[in-house]
Amino acid sequence: MSRPLSDAYFERLYEQSDDPWELAGRWYEARKYAITMALLPSPRYRHAFEPGCSVGVLTDALTARCDHVTAGDVASRALEATDHRLAASGRRNRVTLLKSSLDEPWPVGPFDLVVFSEICYYFEAEQLRKILDDSRSRLAEGAHVVAAHWRHPVSDYPITGDQANAVIAATAGWFHLGGYRDEDVVIDVFDTGSGESVAVRTNVPRG
Repeated sequence: MSRPLSDAYFERLYEQSDDPWELAGRWYEARKYAITMALLPSPRYRHAFEPGCSVGVLTDALTARCDHVTAGDVASRALEATDHRLAASGRRNRVTLLKSSLDEPWPVGPFDLVVFSEICYYFEAEQLRKILDDSRSRLAEGAHVVAAHWRHPVSDYPITGDQANAVIAATAGWFHLGGYRDEDVVIDVFDTGSGESVAVRTNVPRG
């Protein structure tokens, strides 16, 4: 059985490349981030948590919809790249950066948005289940959780993106609001308080 990946695994990746997954340059990534942002059920959030922020492309985008973002990564060079990106966009003061792993105690919050972008398949299903169960107290009532993951198997990863999203979907008290799937990516959105659609919660007439 594959084991969870170590912090050193990611440090080595960033020693070999400033942007190991080409998050800042690939159209695939830009499109995925645009879909992720479009799926967010609320127009505005107070405080978002983004573990595994990598080089900060999505972090920067989140600042347009969030009063504040707390973002973390296990790799020092990833955090440095995020710091530089946010400084260049003039949004550095809107983001708290932490050197942290998803399986460590989360920041206090409370968070009304959590973004899992290409991170949960780095853990075994049982460990991911425990992380999610232990961290629910960090979320505000009615918080939103979005999970976006690559669907193809990767030999280094303990589980697939589909398996990761299935574990997230099984979290007690989290309601699935919608999502997007194609051959490459799965993106799901959850609400921790209600399964009402965006139309219902914003009083859009349906008849």
